[in-house]
Amino acid sequence: MKIQVYDRRTHALFDEQVYGEKALRWVYGTLPGRLVESALLSRHWVSRLMGAYYSSDLSASQIPKFIEQYKIDTSEFEPGPFDDFNSFFIRRFAPGKRSFVPDDDMAAPAEARYFAWSESSNELRLPVKGAWLSPSELLADCHEAGYRQRIQGGPVLLARLCPVDYHRFHFPDRGEWLSLHRIHGRLRSVNPVALGAFPRTFLENERQVSWLKTERFGLLAYIEVGALGVGRIRQTHAPGSPFERGDEKGYFLFGGSTVIVLGEPGKWKPSSDLLKQTEGGHETLVRLGEPVASRTLT
Repeated sequence: MKIQVYDRRTHALFDEQVYGEKALRWVYGTLPGRLVESALLSRHWVSRLMGAYYSSDLSASQIPKFIEQYKIDTSEFEPGPFDDFNSFFIRRFAPGKRSFVPDDDMAAPAEARYFAWSESSNELRLPVKGAWLSPSELLADCHEAGYRQRIQGGPVLLARLCPVDYHRFHFPDRGEWLSLHRIHGRLRSVNPVALGAFPRTFLENERQVSWLKTERFGLLAYIEVGALGVGRIRQTHAPGSPFERGDEKGYFLFGGSTVIVLGEPGKWKPSSDLLKQTEGGHETLVRLGEPVASRTLT
């Protein structure tokens, strides 16, 4: 089945071009492939080996092929030079190519494909091949019980970053970084094909959980989920320090990854187009800094 995504700029669905689609469908769509994945591919040393290759000059030859195959508009990004594929993978936007919405709208923290829910629960079902997302399980290894209690039943944003996307993530509002937890796990693909085979991927993959106190949207649990090939999630902003709306928080190295934002009930509501498309089973392509939610005024 093709993966169809709604583009909010064109108001139309498009078929996503999946990086390594044939390999993904064999690994996650067949019994032999799933056995290989569980026994080998999801191990950290495999991702570290992949990371070593993509950080070496041997990988530089992959850059022009990647740009051509996935029709990446290089005019949107800083020109380099890129000595290896990972340097290209974490490329920054050129000045002026993206801006962050002001005032009462929450700015998209990543350029990605978004799902959104106005309320969360332990029965919340992701409309991706029957996969499950349980906020309480995602935060089970975090010790701040008071923070976890405050976001029970609150809104959810889930942003999936494809390998072809910009792979830096940002703060959606001004605020204070309260704490950071690193939770070690496997490194499985977060592509919808893979989620069908391993519906607990979001709960099992390596992730980092930041608690943020924001000016307009209250307490946020900001979760980065690593995936196959992502041996490292890098935080470039100093944990514990204050931040401004749009400041870079960090980046993922090579692979597909996910950012999840959980909030307090009654503080904010995801944008109506995200909610509508989620209800219909489609992700929405959102550009960095565009509005993804609005503050609930009380």
